[in-house]
Amino acid sequence: MALAGQPVLILKEGTSRTRGRSAQRNNITAARIIAEMVKTTLGPKGMDKILVDTIGDVIVTNDGATILEKMDVEHPAAKMIIEVAKTQDKSVGDGTTSAVLIAGELLAKAEELIEQKIHPSTIITGYKKALDLALKRLGEIATEVKLTDKETLGKIVRTSLGSKSLGFGTDHIANLAIDAVLSVVKEYDGKRRADKDDIQIVKKMGKSIIESQLIKGVVIDKEVVHPGMPKRVTNAKIAIIDAPFEIEKTEFSAEIRIRDPLKIKEFLDEEARILKEMVDKVAQVGANVVFCQKGIDDAAQFFLAKAGILAVRRVKRSDMEKLEKATGGRIVTNFEDLSPKDLGEAALVEERKIGEDRMVFVEGCKNPKAVSILLRAGLERQLDEAERSLNDALMNMITIVDDSRFVPGGGAVETELAQYIRENASKYSGKEQLAMMAFADALETIPKTLAENAGLDPVDIMSSLRSKHVDAGYRYGINVFSGKVDDMISLGVIEPYKVKAQALKSSFEAAAMILRIDDVVAASKKKEEKGKKESETPEFD
Repeated sequence: MALAGQPVLILKEGTSRTRGRSAQRNNITAARIIAEMVKTTLGPKGMDKILVDTIGDVIVTNDGATILEKMDVEHPAAKMIIEVAKTQDKSVGDGTTSAVLIAGELLAKAEELIEQKIHPSTIITGYKKALDLALKRLGEIATEVKLTDKETLGKIVRTSLGSKSLGFGTDHIANLAIDAVLSVVKEYDGKRRADKDDIQIVKKMGKSIIESQLIKGVVIDKEVVHPGMPKRVTNAKIAIIDAPFEIEKTEFSAEIRIRDPLKIKEFLDEEARILKEMVDKVAQVGANVVFCQKGIDDAAQFFLAKAGILAVRRVKRSDMEKLEKATGGRIVTNFEDLSPKDLGEAALVEERKIGEDRMVFVEGCKNPKAVSILLRAGLERQLDEAERSLNDALMNMITIVDDSRFVPGGGAVETELAQYIRENASKYSGKEQLAMMAFADALETIPKTLAENAGLDPVDIMSSLRSKHVDAGYRYGINVFSGKVDDMISLGVIEPYKVKAQALKSSFEAAAMILRIDDVVAASKKKEEKGKKESETPEFD
């Protein structure tokens, strides 16, 4: 900038600035490229991606959230789209690809409107009105499901797993997810809630996916501390202790001078007596299993083994909390406070060898509020993908516990919402009406992409899908296996209402945020310090 012939420097040297139409075009292009990258992963016929990180680790997946999270993206607008996927994944655990695709298409349609001299603020207002109409219609077509209806719950979870590479293990993983979440449902103020933190996933290589199992209790990835201890305890009374089975060292430096050799024996005997008192206290309250968050001294191990008590040390805090919820016990931080009412109960506590590792299983808890899923698979990549699939299935079930409504899948919802917006857009003013029509077109990117990924002609499919919605109602979507338009609810292709609602909200918010930006100021990257070249390093004779 020059003022009266004198240049005025505002930004540091090397800073780049993009303004107006150019900034908007760059941001929209970056966001659309991100959407294009995950487009081919949508639906049961979607393709997988191989991701290789900087150290050469390979991930094979078609999970939208994982693909976007692992990508090393530079452009700020692209990062915003990735944030949408992360928000969708954290809040409902599914629908990340759909949210990103809709956001990308909303921006593509917005670019066309900007070319027609429609202001971004007008576009955002039109999009918001279209979103409100879409959410209203979504609520009208949603159907309630009872948590006792295992058949419908199974359809919802299997739909979320339809695009995963689980093969014959899909039904088994779906059933594990349903049983696990239903085990940890709690009621607060008349509302049901399920917390994913109460479900522990333990991955172990070996065997096949269908040999994964749900444990009504906790699996501790540790082994029994002493060979003389029992490896199996039935009708277990469990002490959960957050205190060391050791003689605590003083906090300050201390020196003890012993002149009589007999005093050394007395000193060691006193240590052993203190440790024996700790073990006696545990045995006295009736505990036959001990889980300790801290260490267990060698002498204490001996006394525990002698008393026939199974003990595990250095258990993670998160596992201690799960033990508390599963067994009904209470974490005790002081041996003096330990009483029979603090003990947890389990039908069986047993050390087992799983693969190369030894683990302690706490099973048969009466009313567990924490459970574990032992996940098995023959290949490491398959095990990782099975974990991602299981996470999606669990989050779908948790979403249904929170809001027990479902809607048809297969592009049926998006087609119905687009049609509803078009029918009602005529009530609004000219330019906003154009933006609302663009929102409706953007929603149809989901059925179009499903058709393309299944190798079908999107034009034919969309025309028959629209006419079916006019004639027969909202339940019709794309059957990617037959290549025809079908009743999705009859086929069992259904999804949680909350997943669809969140995808619509997330995609709108991302598109609105990017459309509001008309100026990008990027600081120059820090230059590496000069004079650090190898040739300048000092040499030594």
